[in-house]
Amino acid sequence: MKIVEGGVVAPIGYKAAGLRAGIKPSATKKDMAMIWSEAPAVCAGTFTKNVVKAAPVFWDKKIITEEETVQAIVINSGIANACTGQEGIENCRKEALTVGRCLGIAPEKVLVASTGVIGAQLVMDVIQKGIEDLSQILSDGPEAADDAANAILTTDTHKKEIAVTVELDGKTVTIGGMCKGAGMIHPNMGTMLAFVTSDVSVEKTTLQEMLLEGVEDSFNMVSVDGDTSTNDSCLVLCNGMAGNRLLTKDSKGYENFKKALFYVLEYLAKQIAGDGEGCTRLFEVICRGAACKEDARIISKSVVCSSLTKAAVFGKDANWGRILCAMGYSGVVFDPEKVDITLCSEEEGSLTIVKDGIATDYSEEKATRILSGNPVQAILDIHAGDQTATAWGCDLTYEYVSINADYRS
Repeated sequence: MKIVEGGVVAPIGYKAAGLRAGIKPSATKKDMAMIWSEAPAVCAGTFTKNVVKAAPVFWDKKIITEEETVQAIVINSGIANACTGQEGIENCRKEALTVGRCLGIAPEKVLVASTGVIGAQLVMDVIQKGIEDLSQILSDGPEAADDAANAILTTDTHKKEIAVTVELDGKTVTIGGMCKGAGMIHPNMGTMLAFVTSDVSVEKTTLQEMLLEGVEDSFNMVSVDGDTSTNDSCLVLCNGMAGNRLLTKDSKGYENFKKALFYVLEYLAKQIAGDGEGCTRLFEVICRGAACKEDARIISKSVVCSSLTKAAVFGKDANWGRILCAMGYSGVVFDPEKVDITLCSEEEGSLTIVKDGIATDYSEEKATRILSGNPVQAILDIHAGDQTATAWGCDLTYEYVSINADYRS
């Protein structure tokens, strides 16, 4: 596997665009994007588990369930099109009809996504004009991928994109991805939108199963603030233009492609966690020695979600009692007297601060230096088995409150 440039347009047959349509009040920020595949692409998706779902989630779930292939995705930022009733669903249909008219495809071949303020209706003359303009500037150049990746952002501080290649059947297969997300992020996905493109030829059911598995150890292991959104979606398109033999679960190259796809998903998930609203550092929690994978997931997520632990990371305070406390209320049964806790950073190395459930004679100064790094890693070993899981989050800062106190106004 190799990392390459180009984001969502790196695979063969994809074009993208991003522009300012005028949805956001800012006079400069881009707020609409489009992804287009020359050839029909099999599609897979995962969506929010929030009972309150945005209109685009309903639209996309229906398309992915009923259609074998799609060819375009249109995305807007600034307005979430959530809690908008039947008008919101109708506006999704109007978006798809407009894309279809501009690109010469059926509306059932169009996926839509929105992010932004909940409760506001899309201003359809602005949205439809944006779609018309996007369709005229679609390009397979890296600047097009850059424009699209920037156009989907809300409170994010930077774009999030990646592309990789992998060899299958003697063919070079490429996977590209972009995402957005900084706040209202919690396990089971949050206010994040992720879009992955590939030129691999793959069976639709195989792709869907692979995505569901990959999301469990990537986007579903991320938390910024404990809020699960109405809009989160991860959409994958694969158009088969790489020319490999159709990939199924029994194919020789299945594991190679899955490994590359999982790398893309994990990379994007970590980018979201590390860009949490107001944060200063990525916080990575690894639970080792669990009796089963699910126990490891639950414990690592419990710690990464703990507001007290996140505040301690921001304060560079090795308050290990907060970590052990969060492990204890996770719901997993373990022996506290067998727990080891180690802090790590790339700059300062590692420091075991708890051994067998009791504090070691560690250096507070070194602990503070480790907690000043980015990323900061906490390794929790409960010595109950051989299973491991990793969760990602960030520190909790004053700036988080500031951003969310006046987000809408």
